[in-house]
Amino acid sequence: MRARKAWRPWGVFAWLAGILFALPVLWMVLTSFHSESDAATNPPSLLAPLTLSGYQEFFGAGSGASPWPPLINSASASIGSTVIVLLLAIPAAYALSIKPVRKWSDVLFFFLSTKMLPVVAGTLPIYLFAQFSGLLDNISFLTILYTSMNLPIAVWLMRSFLAEVPVEMLEAAALDGAGLITTLRRVVAPVAMPGIAATSLICFIFSWNELLFARVLTGVVAGTAPVFLTSFVTSQGLFLAKVCAAATVISLPVLAAGFAAQDKLVQGLSLGAVK
Repeated sequence: MRARKAWRPWGVFAWLAGILFALPVLWMVLTSFHSESDAATNPPSLLAPLTLSGYQEFFGAGSGASPWPPLINSASASIGSTVIVLLLAIPAAYALSIKPVRKWSDVLFFFLSTKMLPVVAGTLPIYLFAQFSGLLDNISFLTILYTSMNLPIAVWLMRSFLAEVPVEMLEAAALDGAGLITTLRRVVAPVAMPGIAATSLICFIFSWNELLFARVLTGVVAGTAPVFLTSFVTSQGLFLAKVCAAATVISLPVLAAGFAAQDKLVQGLSLGAVK
């Protein structure tokens, strides 16, 4: 009982911190249902009349610009890169944890060193390569780029997850004559499924929210949802209600994916934390 009473203040603090982090999101959703004049008031009005004009503008009611091509581009690039990352990261993590290669720590450091270069510093050479290769405004090139960006993170995450797989299960599979592919598919994957779900969700979020490369390397054909979101910030001013409506719609796929995989996400992120 004393231990429970001691943890109560921390529980209250956790709830307050969660509400504090959720307030900007709730405010964005509320503002998306206001008109532009009500959204621009200072201080903002909580009791302003609600309207769907911001969402109508997002779906092209006034401008005629459809958000579906950017949303489809973001979905194809994010899902495609996430699948490729998992196909490459799981065997690499298997080699670095369950069947460790020589100097595996140096290999992990090499993967980590690829994230030390600032993204802005690599923008110009990547743009020149895409220009000379004819890959500008190409969603396939953006998918490959997102794969290279998320692969080091996925290898590090999957390595920690696969290190928790019991060695006895692998030995039993080897005694039964299972090969590498069969072991990964029938033994390792079911045990490490929470870690795979957490890694895939993190890679999907990073790819979906990426703006810099999508803004520089794409145009009319391969523009993504974050690039389409910036189109509501014009020289005429910031249309706050429209931006909030667009940001709410664009955030829904990530929120839906996180809600659908929340149990496995919690298990994956806490794997190995409690013995």
